[in-house]
Amino acid sequence: MTESVAMRNEKNLMIIAGEVSGDLHGSSLIKELKILDPDINIYGIGGDKMVSAGMDANFHIKDMAFLGFVEVIRHIPHIRRVQKKLIEIIKEKNIKAVVLIDYPGFNLNFAKKVKKLNIKIIYYISPQVWAWGKGRIQKIKKFIDKMIVVFPFEEKLFKDENINVEFVGHPLLDILKTYQFLTKEELYKKFDLDNKKEILLLLPGSRRHEVEKIFPEMIKAAEKLSKEFKFNIVVSAAPNIDREFFKNIAEQTSYKIVSSYNYDLMKHAKFGIIKSGTSTLEAAVFELPMIIVYKTSSLTYLIGKSLLKLDNIGMANIIAGEKVAPELIQNDLSTDKIFDESEMILKNENYYTEIKNKLSKTKEKLGTEGASKRAAKSIYKLAYR
Repeated sequence: MTESVAMRNEKNLMIIAGEVSGDLHGSSLIKELKILDPDINIYGIGGDKMVSAGMDANFHIKDMAFLGFVEVIRHIPHIRRVQKKLIEIIKEKNIKAVVLIDYPGFNLNFAKKVKKLNIKIIYYISPQVWAWGKGRIQKIKKFIDKMIVVFPFEEKLFKDENINVEFVGHPLLDILKTYQFLTKEELYKKFDLDNKKEILLLLPGSRRHEVEKIFPEMIKAAEKLSKEFKFNIVVSAAPNIDREFFKNIAEQTSYKIVSSYNYDLMKHAKFGIIKSGTSTLEAAVFELPMIIVYKTSSLTYLIGKSLLKLDNIGMANIIAGEKVAPELIQNDLSTDKIFDESEMILKNENYYTEIKNKLSKTKEKLGTEGASKRAAKSIYKLAYR
């Protein structure tokens, strides 16, 4: 058999994830795909976790870590180069299907280009069309062959639009089931924390421009809270952001920087100040009371605010269906407001417990374990059978 024929007989798949959370869930998906078929080859965009799971990454998520209308416009030449290269790889490797993981700004635009190649396009972990109105639903209807969703209400939303959809549950449950947690004693020892103090956990995001806008107010508020409540301040840094970046924003005298131990920290922390995103949902599963914060460029915020159809932006609050955790967004994000909202919770034991109880109900809305396996089977069946 010639090399070209052998290549065309290979089961080649492309997966596109552009963020840290996508890398995490993409790695679980790849592991399940490899169990289904060890000979499957996976190309595309991913991070260290997806590469470790067996992906041959053409681009790394650290090269794609931009967000917002202004930031995307600035990166359009880079986006076009990446998409052009991915299209070349699809043709060269005879890719049978493309799996898109969240990251809608890039992925829906890419889906439009891929559709012309007459291959299957599957969306795993839906864009938040329920937050941004129905414009994206029409794009999905036009370009996507199947939606694989992680929240039950998403299934109904797409079914009502006659879109092929399957609810598989949230992959976070699978990850937590097999995760080897450090005990509190082990965590404190590993990072040289004061065992007489509780942990105040800070999660400022995985994009440098986010961290620049969010971290300065976050750390100043944390320092004030630490003086009053005697906290260990722990900053969970995304792996793609080096520690010097944080030190340049705020001298590392009052806090520890930790990478890759989010779940251990969420499990054992007393309180969190967390950037809006997937991390707020993860924290909710651990019943961690928190303040949700976010800040972006003024133009991006104004455009986003005009399009957003929700009262809350934190995933923990959206899934709960109410504002369980206070949200401080854009101009409301200040040292004093973070401190005041946090102090109100930490000084009121009943309020603190009420938040924990409400967050505990979030996990019940995420379905059952086995999401990654169900998603892998669905993708494999659509691509190769």
